[in-house]
Amino acid sequence: MLSIFDIFKTGIGPSSSHTVGPMWAGHRFLNELEEKGILSSISTIRVGLYGSLALTGVGHGTDKATLLGLAGYRPDTIDPDEADQIFTHIKTNKVLKLAGKHAIAFDYDTHLIFHNGETLPEHPNGMRIFASDKNGVVIYYKSYLSIGGGFVISADEFNQPESANSAENSGQIPYPFKTAAELLDLCHKHNLTIAQLTIENEVARHNGDEDLVNDKIDAIWTVMHACVERGLRMEGTLPVSGLKRRAANMHKNLTSNPEAMLMDHFAIMDWVTLFAMAVNEENACGGRVVTAPTNGAAGVIPATLAYYTRFISRNNQQGIRDFIATAAAI
Repeated sequence: MLSIFDIFKTGIGPSSSHTVGPMWAGHRFLNELEEKGILSSISTIRVGLYGSLALTGVGHGTDKATLLGLAGYRPDTIDPDEADQIFTHIKTNKVLKLAGKHAIAFDYDTHLIFHNGETLPEHPNGMRIFASDKNGVVIYYKSYLSIGGGFVISADEFNQPESANSAENSGQIPYPFKTAAELLDLCHKHNLTIAQLTIENEVARHNGDEDLVNDKIDAIWTVMHACVERGLRMEGTLPVSGLKRRAANMHKNLTSNPEAMLMDHFAIMDWVTLFAMAVNEENACGGRVVTAPTNGAAGVIPATLAYYTRFISRNNQQGIRDFIATAAAI
């Protein structure tokens, strides 16, 4: 059973599996070094990217994300506007500060390798990280798999029996379900809406703290809303492709003649498309987005909510919470 906050996770673009996942992998490796008490003994870090992480790694910022994770940054809290500057600093100065405090020499061209044409046996999105001491001896290494939606597991976890990978709290939630039919049956049986059932499951996960659950859902919408608004303002071109951003100009056109829009029966789709495009362009530029449930689909949920809050029901916080909970369940 996945949590609302497994489905909707804050990260940076452009890809949940190629950007968010590798950053979490780098951060996780860093935490494992600290837990083992060997961080200060590390002299060299080497990273190998395999499969699609290698083939599309530069365009998706996989290299940047991995190094930012090793430097102690998290995809849900890093300032996207600073990410490129930090990455450039690492490459230019050839120094990587593990956890932001333990500086080691790092040569981007030799310590980060794109293994084009090679794939790890477990998954097409694979990476390996090696940590060596001052004598060049590898004292810790781990293989990670970015399995989609920003989820990262180690190769060891991938090879465990399915029962060992099940959620620890799956037996603690009151209304577990695996299919839409089971979800609807539970709703009818207990006289609950999908949103109510989902929230009750989430409250159980959070030790009965409904206020905490609501605060975390509100935080999801805060990030989505900020992403839409920024996407409506920003102009210029998208990285790598060089395509011109279109959302800002579309927004100007839609707001320049409000009377005509009232007569247009397709205006709803124009606005929803605009909001989705604003988010997708922010994602393509490495901005902060919420997986829904991936970065590739990041525009769908906020676009619907943006239309709802602008044209249907302003300042309806409960309506927003119900929508997010329902969407997460589905």
